Amino acid sequence: MATSILEFGPRAADMAAESEDARLIECLRQGDGYAYEELIGRFQQPVYVLALRLLNDTSDASDVTQEVFLKVFRNIGSFRGQSSLKTWIYRITVNEAHNARRWFFRHRRHEVELDTGPDESSRDWSESIADHGRSPYDEAVNQQRHALIVEALERISPIFREAVILRDITDLSYEEVAEVLGVSLGTVKSRILRGREALREQLAGSLEARPLRLVPKTAE
Repeated sequence: MATSILEFGPRAADMAAESEDARLIECLRQGDGYAYEELIGRFQQPVYVLALRLLNDTSDASDVTQEVFLKVFRNIGSFRGQSSLKTWIYRITVNEAHNARRWFFRHRRHEVELDTGPDESSRDWSESIADHGRSPYDEAVNQQRHALIVEALERISPIFREAVILRDITDLSYEEVAEVLGVSLGTVKSRILRGREALREQLAGSLEARPLRLVPKTAE
């Protein structure tokens, strides 16, 4: 009797993903225009979100995203498949974010930027999934908490921040985070543990300094 594929669900899914990646990579190497469109469709938003979380700047995140795909297109021929396509692209993203941050500290840290108000491109990705069951009060509280988390991430060590972002926001496995960062699994687990603790400490300080002052309007 044939064994149901459901018994090997996770492994079957991994094999299907690997096969799909192999097909896409081969098409990219052949210069297939549709393959480039597929690559952009699959990875543009995740790469942008990762860059935005690492840099906390929409303009820099857009520049990094553009540079990431230029490097993918230029280097796809030398990609040997020692990691998954996703982790390879995320590794390029982290490296480009490092480059952008170094450039910032060298050239822009003394510049004074004017606050031009909310930027439509800076909206959190989760805002595209509207929850019409939430009240305006709930939305305001969630937005304020999100802002506090973003600020807290910015204040912890970049080494810990990128590990926490890759694991808890980008939702990579510990093994994938290790591949992206090029470090051991034990190092990844240590960085995530210390990063989460640092983030909790920052959030505790933020909540004490800036308590939520929103009060839902009571019925008259």
